[in-house]
Amino acid sequence: MSKPLISARSVVRVFGNLKVLNGADFSLYEGEFVAVTGKSGVGKSTLLGVLGTHDPAFGGELIINGVNAAEASSPELAELRREFMGFIFQDFHLLPNLNALDNVLLPAVFSGTDTYEVREDAATILSRLDLRNDNTPTRFLSRGERQRVASARALVNNPRILMADEPTASLDEESEENLFDLLDSLRREKGFAIIAVLHSKKILARADRILELKEGVLHEKHA
Repeated sequence: MSKPLISARSVVRVFGNLKVLNGADFSLYEGEFVAVTGKSGVGKSTLLGVLGTHDPAFGGELIINGVNAAEASSPELAELRREFMGFIFQDFHLLPNLNALDNVLLPAVFSGTDTYEVREDAATILSRLDLRNDNTPTRFLSRGERQRVASARALVNNPRILMADEPTASLDEESEENLFDLLDSLRREKGFAIIAVLHSKKILARADRILELKEGVLHEKHA
C-alpha cells in the first residue's frame, strides 16, 4: 500500500480540563473518501482543525505529505495548507463584498497561480454547482449558495486533500447530491482524497470509510 497522505497517531487535544481528542488515530490515502460522524459537540471540527494544521496545540504525531506538523514552522504549515489542501468551512469564510468568482479565486491569488486557465476552471466549477458568474456580492447570496461558493473555492488550487466540515449543512437534498456528484467526478479525475464531517445518510453511503468520533477516539463503522 502507498504511503498515506495523512498519518495521525495518538493525537490528543485538551481544552482546559476537557480532553476532546484522546489518542485518535487516522490515516488518509490518495483518492479515498473518508467520512467522520459523531454526536454534536464531540470534537469533529476540532479533529479537522488539527488534521488541517489550523490548530497546532495538539499532542501526538501528525505527518502530512511527509511533513511532521508538530515540528514544522508556521510558514511551513501555511505553505502546506496552500499547496496541498483545500478547505470547506462550516461558516463559509467568504469575503462578503466580493462576487462568487473572486471569492473562489482567492487561493489562486494568494499562491500566485491566478491564470486564465485557472479562471476558466473556476467559472466551470461555479456553473456545475448551479451558481451565477456575475458581480453579485456574496453577502446577497443565500446560505446554500454561499456554501457552494465555499466548496468551489476549496477546489480551485487542485488540492491533494479536501477537508470539509459539514459541507451539506446549508444545502437542500438536490444541491447536496449535485455537490457530491461534482466532488466524486473530480476525485476520480484528479485523484485527490476527501475527509468530511457529515450527517447526511445519502452522502455517507458514498464514503469509502466511515469513522465515528466517540470519547476522543475514532472508531471504524461499516459504510
